[in-house]
Amino acid sequence: MNTIKQRLFSGWHFMRVIRLGLGIWILVMAIQTRDIATGLFSAFFIYTALAGVGCCGVGDCYVPESKAAGNEANDVEYEEVK
Repeated sequence: MNTIKQRLFSGWHFMRVIRLGLGIWILVMAIQTRDIATGLFSAFFIYTALAGVGCCGVGDCYVPESKAAGNEANDVEYEEVK
């Protein structure tokens, strides 16, 4: 339970706030027009904002480099194709 609380209340950045605001705005529109599809669309934005998931923020898609022996990524050989 502690991890859910940490995820909800930490790591807020600009894009996360924008997603929450956009989700709430779309939810209000969905309620006014009584449209289920728009409501599901807003639920997606609200979920991504509250859960802190998705690739819309700074560093959310960051994948650290592996510290493998020899670092094979730098040992690339190229072959010329004619």
